[in-house]
Amino acid sequence: MLTLKNISYEAEDNEILKGVDLEFGDEFTVITGPNGSGKSTLTKIIAGIIKPTEGRILWDGEDITDLSITERAKLGISYAFQQPVQFKGLRVRDLMMLAAGKDAKFNDICDILSEVGLCARDYIDRDLDGSLSGGEMKRIEIAMVLARKTRFSIFDEPEAGIDLWSFQNLTYVFEKMRKLINGGILIISHQERILNIADKILYLKDGETVCFDKRDKVLPLLLDNSANGPCSILKEKMGE
Repeated sequence: MLTLKNISYEAEDNEILKGVDLEFGDEFTVITGPNGSGKSTLTKIIAGIIKPTEGRILWDGEDITDLSITERAKLGISYAFQQPVQFKGLRVRDLMMLAAGKDAKFNDICDILSEVGLCARDYIDRDLDGSLSGGEMKRIEIAMVLARKTRFSIFDEPEAGIDLWSFQNLTYVFEKMRKLINGGILIISHQERILNIADKILYLKDGETVCFDKRDKVLPLLLDNSANGPCSILKEKMGE
């Protein structure tokens, strides 16, 4: 579905990504690695927020390297920021109808809110402002992705800035999302609970792919201090 060929990115003479080659299909993939390894830069390049210095991005074989974030969204690529955007003057109802399209049915919107653990009766007419917690906003953002039926959904550290209760419920939401969406999900995270529900794990370090494989092969290397072999670098303490 999504192919990255020799993706490099430089900013202020700093080489952030170095010739990354990757292929993503209809799997749930988690990207992890030390701070400054290029994780957010990689996902923003995929979404079209920034352009690579070198390399190409293919979507179903079509070169989309020069397409904007809006054009990629129309193809079915969505991006959820680490801090969800708030929209003054809009209600949850407005945002959900916008995401689902003009033919969306009100009952279907309510069902999607329920899928992410929000009671539609309590939230459908809430304003999208500071009265909503970080966890609530992130669930609404996920509901928007479900409403859009996005083929490839990207989330940048969705657990950041939310409390333990919200995180536990967010993990449950991603498990449900994995079953409901017939497409790819790509999440940046360091959390073991999210790594545990991945199909594949991508480990980046210093702008390069150290390991990209099935969860059962990579996760033990993340957790085992005695790990040897080509991916032993995974046991370095995530930049701490």
